[in-house]
Amino acid sequence: MEEISADYVIVGAGSAGCVIANRLSADPSVRVVLMEAGGRDWNPWIHIPVGYFKTMHNPAIDWCYRTEPDPGLNGRRIDWPRGKVLGGSSSLNGLLYVRGQPEDYDRWRQMGNPGWAWDDVLPLFKRAEDQERGADAYHGTGGPLSVSNMRIQRPICDAWVAAAQEAGYPFNPDYNGARQEGVGYFQLNTRNGRRCSSAVAYLNPVRKRPNLTVLTRAPANRIEFDGQRAVGVRYAAPDGSEGLVRAEAEIIVSSGAIGSPQLLMLSGIGAGDHLSEQGIDVRVERSGVGRNLQDHLQARLVYKCNEPTLNDEVRSLFNKARIALKYALFRAGPMTMAASLATGFMRTGAHVETPDIQFHVQPWSADSPGEGVHPFSAFTMSVCQLRPESRGEIRLASAEPRDYPKIFPNYLATETDRQTIVAGVKIARHIGDQAPLSTKIASEHAPGDAIQGDDGLLDWVRNTATTIYHPTGTCKMGSTPDSVVDARLRVHGVERLRVADCSIMPEIVSGNTNAPAIMIGEKVSDLIVEDRRAGH
Repeated sequence: MEEISADYVIVGAGSAGCVIANRLSADPSVRVVLMEAGGRDWNPWIHIPVGYFKTMHNPAIDWCYRTEPDPGLNGRRIDWPRGKVLGGSSSLNGLLYVRGQPEDYDRWRQMGNPGWAWDDVLPLFKRAEDQERGADAYHGTGGPLSVSNMRIQRPICDAWVAAAQEAGYPFNPDYNGARQEGVGYFQLNTRNGRRCSSAVAYLNPVRKRPNLTVLTRAPANRIEFDGQRAVGVRYAAPDGSEGLVRAEAEIIVSSGAIGSPQLLMLSGIGAGDHLSEQGIDVRVERSGVGRNLQDHLQARLVYKCNEPTLNDEVRSLFNKARIALKYALFRAGPMTMAASLATGFMRTGAHVETPDIQFHVQPWSADSPGEGVHPFSAFTMSVCQLRPESRGEIRLASAEPRDYPKIFPNYLATETDRQTIVAGVKIARHIGDQAPLSTKIASEHAPGDAIQGDDGLLDWVRNTATTIYHPTGTCKMGSTPDSVVDARLRVHGVERLRVADCSIMPEIVSGNTNAPAIMIGEKVSDLIVEDRRAGH
């Protein structure tokens, strides 16, 4: 068995893991090993912004998870893409930079997590950022993570922004600034027309540090303990043998909302009855491991247009060649496009104080990324509920590390969630009725005019809605019996083991999750350095 050792072992080179590797290895006296189940980010489509059409559902770089049949979706199973490559899901995602609302983080603090209020985390967001717009009270420059403006415009998205204002929703030039509410255009994690993943931002610049070792194609099997002290990580080596990375100081699990609870459970940390069912010895009884799962569910309205959209631009080989040439020569054009161009953060009524729905507006339409666009002119209005009440869970399928865990999202399990998503669809339709957007719409393709009324719309959502790729919460931060980590992200009941990724969120943030994942990586790095200096 191959064995190596380090001070810190990080399991997972995703959005948070690459940050932690960068920050900890900045101290040349500290040895850091970063472990990644996937390979290097050599696939060229990873680095082309529109490449998510090619990378999602590609088993070489996507875990290609699928949920269990979900009652809230009328028994459907849906795909849950997750990155299996350096950069993790930041190498596959739609490149959208969204922090969430200040109230989200203040709520975390109110739930018993000191150090996580908005005033605590805003400096971390700013430190990470190299904001194209410049530095101000809400933004930073000079950080590793490039944040840029949209490089392309499309008339249909401009018309949506104008129509939303006609419907009474204010224009907001910066939803990551003083307030989130309003409509406008997405900010992106791109640099010079190329994707700025966590690996590009944080890992590539420091790969040659002599105290940093990056192991790829090294999926973790379980954490090794000496009593209640975490001492190493066993992993499956590419040649089929089992390797061991020993940790002299700490292990940081950063494998995401699916991988992190799975690894903890495989290592004997979780609900005792569930572990015993799988034949796993219980080391620490923590009922919350794998529970508290939350995700943003999107309902995708598609409108046929009476003028060309991106669907038409990519339909001919000549146009595809012209688009590719424009990107190759100028790093411009449709290949620089993120998953969505326009966005809106809105309230479904006076009963909520902050936006509870978000729009993703795309100048194209498809049944799913990777399957190609529809053969007609169309655009998409995707709407999701920002703060779902429903909670699902991750459960082991077996004690075999290579067996995917079972995912139970439990979408639309509460009346609030059902009412909110239906209200969001109605708001989308209302915006579609406003000029100048209404003049560009030929017909509603989905859900279609035949589907009316709350019950009809809810059933359409159940039959068609899908994930917007934001699983969180399965290693919840807090001090209650159902929490998994404390406010310093240390796993309750054991020593020298932390979790740092979106799984630690006690509640999902009101927006896309990649920027918060990177912030969590920045935060835990500070906590580890503080503890090291204090001799803990």
